[in-house]
Amino acid sequence: MQLLDGKVLSEQILTEIAGEVEAIKKAGGKIPHLAAVLVGNDGASQTYVNSKVKNCERVGFKSTLIQRESSTTEAELLAIVRQLNNDADIDGFIVQLPLPSHISEKLITDSISPDKDVDGFHPFNVGKLALGLETFVSATPNGVMEMLKRYKIETAGKNCVVIGRSNIVGSPMAMLLSKPNKCEVIANNGYTADATVTICHSRTQNLKEITSKADILVVAIGKAEFVTADMVKDGAVVVDVGIHRIPDETKKSGFRLVGDVKFDEVAPKTSYITPVPGGVGLMTICSLLQNTLKAGKK
Repeated sequence: MQLLDGKVLSEQILTEIAGEVEAIKKAGGKIPHLAAVLVGNDGASQTYVNSKVKNCERVGFKSTLIQRESSTTEAELLAIVRQLNNDADIDGFIVQLPLPSHISEKLITDSISPDKDVDGFHPFNVGKLALGLETFVSATPNGVMEMLKRYKIETAGKNCVVIGRSNIVGSPMAMLLSKPNKCEVIANNGYTADATVTICHSRTQNLKEITSKADILVVAIGKAEFVTADMVKDGAVVVDVGIHRIPDETKKSGFRLVGDVKFDEVAPKTSYITPVPGGVGLMTICSLLQNTLKAGKK
């Protein structure tokens, strides 16, 4: 068993991005500028956005953080989105999800300019992904593909199972894995793809029978330690997208972090597996910065 180490890979990628930014600076070019909008006081969102800002500084990007109270109206947030769309210095921006319940996430996402949608959530960019065209790919699936590529894990012809069908992770993940190697979104990023993909979800019958045949299993179901050893094929590659806080009195913090996979039980059966924390989460932030660099170059 070998860890798919997101910490090591993210260090490599951040160093690469910083090198590109330095070259842009020396050539007198425009430094990429990422903005983030945070509405409300969700702790996990705050931590995630702060990490994005910190990593922007590390690679030499300009960054802007716009914070608003949870009482912010939909109209007020739309006005912020329009302002960022029209700001020529902003190359890309994100509106951190989830939003307060009185604000339509779909309306806000649809209002972001596709050219600045570095989260890859806009229907225009999702449509281009579906067609295999070069576009901004959702950061988490993009990070997973980057991880598979850098660890030289072959996907062509492999039986891949994705547990979860969200528009943010599961669905784009399945599309990326199944795309032919010649399509733009795969070829331009050096991926292998060409896998045979099955999507499973809460209504899937005989789930264990399906997952136990997977050469590559991507788990993004949002349930702590859902996947157990009897659901995994010997020698499988397991990518755990989930992250959850579990009460643990032995920890100073009072909790420990786990994924959607029961790591200690599953890991011995695998050829490769992502840890939680230290796996996909770090790759997600790197992918967002890669998308911002791409936006800046445009």
